Amino acid sequence: MENTWNWDKTDVDYSLLEKVNPVFNTAKMTLFQLAANGSADAAVLAKSMGLTLEATQNSTNTKASPEQVLGGTIMLETRYSTMTRLVEESGFTPVDIPCGYTPRAIEFARKGLPYYGLDLPVVIREISDRISALIPPEQREFVHYHEVDATNYSSLEKALEDIDGPVCITTEGLLMYFTDSEAGALCDNICRILEKKGGCWYIADVESALQYVLVMRALVGDRFMEIMKNSVQQTKDKSDVEIGKNSLIATPADMAGSIQNAMAFLAKHGLKAERVNVGENMPKLNSLDRVSAEQAAAVLEGMKHCAFWKITLSEKDVELPIAEENRFHFDASIQSGTLSLALMGRLDTITAPSLLSFFEKINAEQAIEAVDVDCRRLDYISSAGLRVLLIMHKACKDGVSLHGENEVVAEIIEQTGFDSFFH
Repeated sequence: MENTWNWDKTDVDYSLLEKVNPVFNTAKMTLFQLAANGSADAAVLAKSMGLTLEATQNSTNTKASPEQVLGGTIMLETRYSTMTRLVEESGFTPVDIPCGYTPRAIEFARKGLPYYGLDLPVVIREISDRISALIPPEQREFVHYHEVDATNYSSLEKALEDIDGPVCITTEGLLMYFTDSEAGALCDNICRILEKKGGCWYIADVESALQYVLVMRALVGDRFMEIMKNSVQQTKDKSDVEIGKNSLIATPADMAGSIQNAMAFLAKHGLKAERVNVGENMPKLNSLDRVSAEQAAAVLEGMKHCAFWKITLSEKDVELPIAEENRFHFDASIQSGTLSLALMGRLDTITAPSLLSFFEKINAEQAIEAVDVDCRRLDYISSAGLRVLLIMHKACKDGVSLHGENEVVAEIIEQTGFDSFFH
């Protein structure tokens, strides 16, 4: 063998975090729209990050129309303000997964309420100092930011270890980017947290497609489908993943059936759901001042047919898989232009940058023609880990070959369609 390496000696280039998981870019759309809707805190954050209408609302293949931007703003304000109200009314410690770039931490700190914001490392590194700078020193003790991967229980457990008592977890704009395996891992982790802490989990994502249809139909009538297609393409461009491809996302064409499927999916992971009517719980929306009285009335009527979901523990005992430790390791060697990798543990958003850092460094020093990956000791791989393998595949003349995948890893690769790339 010409060269051998060990993961423990690899320096991580954290500038690669965006390559590993670009989904966080969609969170900047949310911040800009909150700012445009009159949130002073959001406006300060957006300005400090240099966000613009063109950069946040358009994508490589789409340009958002004024109606699309307005509809998105109404959707986001409905979600953000209603979720904030539900969290406060719960009386539990709020935990945002993912927290994104919103100013919710500032709002809670002003009221003397604790706030836990959990998100990808790239988001936390960009937002935590900016938020801290906007909060008076005496209020900073209420705000806690942590880097996590939502499918990685060890990272979540560590982030919440100092919370004593029940939690109110909120998830807004995340589930549509997950595969079934990732959604299942998240549900297992939420179940573990609720068993340990108590409390509930509010999710806004299950019926979000119906909510979007009803908002856009109220604004543009029969043109809603054209705008919705453009919005879906925009989101796919920014996140670099297929959206709405898991059992927790209800489809407007079959709401009754897909809601039933989502309930059954939760039950398999020890959880049950109560639908919380959006129209009955949403506060007054500033964004509706920008539309006609007739359009506003149609939006409000539509929200009476939509629900956020309040998730709690099921009465039925469900045996969850053993939570894997937050560990990753790889050994590597190169012979005749082929990079051989032996992966061990979890390859997810937290650990994937180390593998990509290593590959890009080695490939710059000596051309890699092929990558052979031994997966026999790889316990789990997320879409972020798969994206790293795809980057390697595209960079090498003879691509990437995988072997020895366990049942879980093989299923994830098949579900995501990555089996068509690797041989």
